[in-house]
Order: sequence, then structure tokens, then C-alpha cells
Amino acid sequence: MAARWFNGPLVLVFGFLFAIDSPLSSQDAGRPVPLTPEAVARAVEARDIGRDSRGEMRMRLHDRQGRVRERVLSIASLRGSGETGDRILVRFTYPNDIRGTSFLVWEHPDSDDERFLFLPALGRVRRIAGQEKQESFVGSDLSYEDIGGRDVADYTYVFAAENAVWTAADGSKVPAWALESRAKDAGAEFPRSVSLILKDRFVSVHADIFNRRNERAKTFDVTRLERVDGIWTPLDLVVANERDKTRTELTTTTLRYNLGLKPGDFDRRQLEQGAR
Repeated sequence: MAARWFNGPLVLVFGFLFAIDSPLSSQDAGRPVPLTPEAVARAVEARDIGRDSRGEMRMRLHDRQGRVRERVLSIASLRGSGETGDRILVRFTYPNDIRGTSFLVWEHPDSDDERFLFLPALGRVRRIAGQEKQESFVGSDLSYEDIGGRDVADYTYVFAAENAVWTAADGSKVPAWALESRAKDAGAEFPRSVSLILKDRFVSVHADIFNRRNERAKTFDVTRLERVDGIWTPLDLVVANERDKTRTELTTTTLRYNLGLKPGDFDRRQLEQGAR
């Protein structure tokens, strides 16, 4: 199953607090054993973020000239189990030139994820090929691969800092790990990233993404983190492209968890529903 470094509404950025007796908090002669870097990555992946969710967001696209375009979208997700991976459905509702555009992700635990895009102007569903995963998602600073996640096993991990600190919007200081991940695939377009993971919540609140020349290409920042239905959720997110000098802001307007969604709510036929 893919790791959700930003499982907030759009990229499903994780949420639930681990209990004190979590098996990841092992004991050695009565003393806590520090988590390894890979254990932290797997803890992020394993977090309870509910069985399903549905919400609405506003997306603001800032170009390098300072011009802003606004979009509205809905997103639904279904947590996978057993042999079935997670399901994610994104549908744009505003403005009219993108209304009905929909994107569906089927994650698979033991094989490549599948991604499908429906464009109302073409009237058909098209599969996003593997080489297209890093392309821009509907003109934003997110890629198609960002919608969903990446497999923990495809990366190696080290701590860039074990005693980092994140400053919340209210000015409070929250202990965190700075976790560096490196892609095992030598051809990865973004082979290295450093994510800030909150120690008390296993939530990623910042990430620096580096290209093959080891230049920082993108940054991800959570600007609003709150509990929704008891689940810690990044509700507002900013993605900045350092090369293109563009920025994408994501603001959650509504979100609910555990609504009873079914696998049938995420089949390919659902892609065309928003255009009808």
C-alpha cells in the first residue's frame, strides 16, 4: 500500500494518533526502543485514517506573474484491505471549463497502481501510463503520482534530524523527525525527499523534494492541521514549484470520515457521473 506523505484531503494526508501500546513503540528491558527510520515511514503508512472519507476543496493556482486561477473539487477515498488497495476519486465542479473532469486511482499492494482520467470534452476515460505519473495534475504543482502515494518499499530511509521541531500556526513547537527518503529506482525524476514527521501524531507537515541534480524542486507545507471526526488531518496545504516559481494552494471546505462508501463508488463508471 502506498505511503501518504500528504494524505490530507487531496493527497489523503494521514491522521490518527498511535496509542501508547502501539507495537511500533517496542520495549527493551522496560525502556522504549527508538524507532528506526523505516519504522517511522511504515508507521505513517499504517496510521488509522478511517475506513473512508469524502470532502470538498478549493484549489488556487498561482503562476509566476502572480495571476490566480481558482478551482473547486470533491474527493472521496476508500481504505483498502487485504488484496485490495486504496481507492481515490477526484471530481472538479468549478469552473465550467474543467467541470466534470474526474480522476480515479486504484492502488494495488503487489503491483503498479492504476490511474484513470476522464475529460468531458473528449467523452472518454483514458489510462495514465507509467511515464506520465510525474506530469502535472490538471495544471497544478501536483503530479498524478502525488494523488495517492508511493510504496514504502521503493525507498530507503535515514534520519536527517531526530530532534527537529515544527512550528504550528498558533506558534506552538511540536517535536518531529526529519526523515530522508531515497528512491531505489535510479531513473526516478525526484529521487530524494526530506519530510518532517510529527512524533506524537505521525503526520507529515513539510517536505522538500529534490530532483536528479539534487536541487530542491518542490516544497509541501501544511498550513492548517486539525482533528476531524477524531482524526488529525492536514486541511490546508501549499505546494510550491521552485523552478517554475508557481504555487498551488489547497483549502478544505468540508470533510467527513467513515460514511460507509463501497468499492462500487470507485469503479470506472463513476468517472463520467460528474459530466451528466
